[in-house]
Amino acid sequence: MSFAAPVREISFVLNNIAGLRGDLEEGLYGDLSIELVDAILEEAGKFASNEIAPLNRAGDIAGAHLEDGKVIMPDGWKRVYDQWAEAGWGALAGKEEWGGQHLPVCLAVAIQEMWNSASMAFGIGTVLTHGAVEAIAAHGSSKLCDTYLARMMSGEWTGTMNLTEPHAGSDLSVLRSRAEKQDDGSYRIFGTKIFITYGEHDLTDNIVHLVLARLPDAPAGTRGISLFLVPKFLVNEDGTPGARNDVYCTGVEHKLGIHASPTCTMTFGDNDGAIGYLIGEENRGLNCMFTMMNNARLSVGIQGVAIAERAFQQALEFAQERRQGKAEAWSGIEQVPNEMMPIIVHPDVRRMLMTMKSMTAAARIICYMTGIEIDRSHAGDDEDKKAVALGRANILTPIAKSFSTDIGVDVASLGVQVHGGMGFVEETGAAQHLRDARIAPIYEGTNGIQAIDLITRKLGQNGGEDVRSLIADLRDIAEQVMAVNEPEFGRMGYRINEAVNELEEATDWMLQALQSDMAEALAGATPYQKLFGLTAGGVWLGKGALISRASETGKLPVGAVATARYFAENHLVEVEALRKTVTGGADALISVSLEELVG
Repeated sequence: MSFAAPVREISFVLNNIAGLRGDLEEGLYGDLSIELVDAILEEAGKFASNEIAPLNRAGDIAGAHLEDGKVIMPDGWKRVYDQWAEAGWGALAGKEEWGGQHLPVCLAVAIQEMWNSASMAFGIGTVLTHGAVEAIAAHGSSKLCDTYLARMMSGEWTGTMNLTEPHAGSDLSVLRSRAEKQDDGSYRIFGTKIFITYGEHDLTDNIVHLVLARLPDAPAGTRGISLFLVPKFLVNEDGTPGARNDVYCTGVEHKLGIHASPTCTMTFGDNDGAIGYLIGEENRGLNCMFTMMNNARLSVGIQGVAIAERAFQQALEFAQERRQGKAEAWSGIEQVPNEMMPIIVHPDVRRMLMTMKSMTAAARIICYMTGIEIDRSHAGDDEDKKAVALGRANILTPIAKSFSTDIGVDVASLGVQVHGGMGFVEETGAAQHLRDARIAPIYEGTNGIQAIDLITRKLGQNGGEDVRSLIADLRDIAEQVMAVNEPEFGRMGYRINEAVNELEEATDWMLQALQSDMAEALAGATPYQKLFGLTAGGVWLGKGALISRASETGKLPVGAVATARYFAENHLVEVEALRKTVTGGADALISVSLEELVG
């Protein structure tokens, strides 16, 4: 199945809806121009479509496998990775002092979408290196930065994140990996980590592991965790890889999807201990790791968008080719006697395709808006604007991760349904998208954890003013859409405005519940998170419809108004029900006894 990166759509969302064009005109990113942004997107689209995408199916079939402690990647993987690194794609958003191009995060996120649509198993490896670079740059010593960052940013070396242990999943407070300080200032690391993405591979000649471990006298719980840099090969004075460190891959998981992405069990210190170097301060490793995790959460969110786009493209092509049934008056296509028609003419197939298209579009906007706010929190000299942007980025990050990865699964599942029985067999490739998509709501913090983070840490920040300000902006857009009195907008404006009302009511309730009854708040966290994602996505699709309507050029994507209207009239109606679940569903959940649950 071929893949064509949707560069035109990506450019429209990034530059116009998310607002990069305005930020460039304001001069927030120096001499970066809209022309250069579009040129970078075009080149990334070509590389994703022509080089990475052909790896996807073969990589799924062959997978990555372990031989004598070494992970062997599928054929062609290293060739394309080397081309990717040589082209400088790993350095887009990095700091210039280590060879980075210092381009906006939002642009890097848009390009990550293309890598992951082409092959999610390929894209996830590049994401983790970006996150490791960010954590080292923010918290590592100058020596660590000088030794590792340039080579990681260039793609010469890759990075990993080692958190999870066999006895503990998301609860890092009980991790057992230990670190022993040495006289030379280094540490010896002992322990086992599981589910380590790209923990071992043959793409590069060194891998830089970021590892959470405890010192002997560390406090209990998460307050006693430290972060260490543990290279696969120790680094010589001249910067070249030296002696093999005491860290090895001892297993590769057999997974539901992303088969070409090696998910490893990593064993540290089976002999004398793996040599590691402290990042940040002792017992404050979780603070450092969250720098990497927040980066990764947005990157995983864009994986949801990416796999949804890939599934939609395949389903759309199949629906235009597959002939079954007869067209009636609804199709707008003349029925040829005794001929079956493409299934795309049937209303239910169109419903599935429009759901796939509009959900993907909404999730894309949410992720790009999150990237934009991250950039704005660092750019310019206006400290008040930067503070507002940081608050919004904090709110949007868990929504971007959860909403986008949930729709990734839903859209991929609909893709199988469009294919019918052919979708349930592996030969068509539709099943792979569903298998690949299913991990994204789980890793980098399950979507339930994202919901808890959203309501307990993000909603109340700045006294609740950050979320209220964001809702006020959504309302302003909704009112603009309401003011459009044109038939093609249908009831879009009404539905969008109604959704903002429901979001505001649910938010007020949630802020109160957080003060009075935490159990009630937690019971409503996941439906609230979905409510927020649907509303924000619907409003920003409406913004895209306004921009498309006002444009006098033919350069914008076709169907922005139709997509926004479909989403508003078919999916924003769910928001009222979600608000009722948030504000009135807690007791029915909390009152269930263990005996009643088990039966």
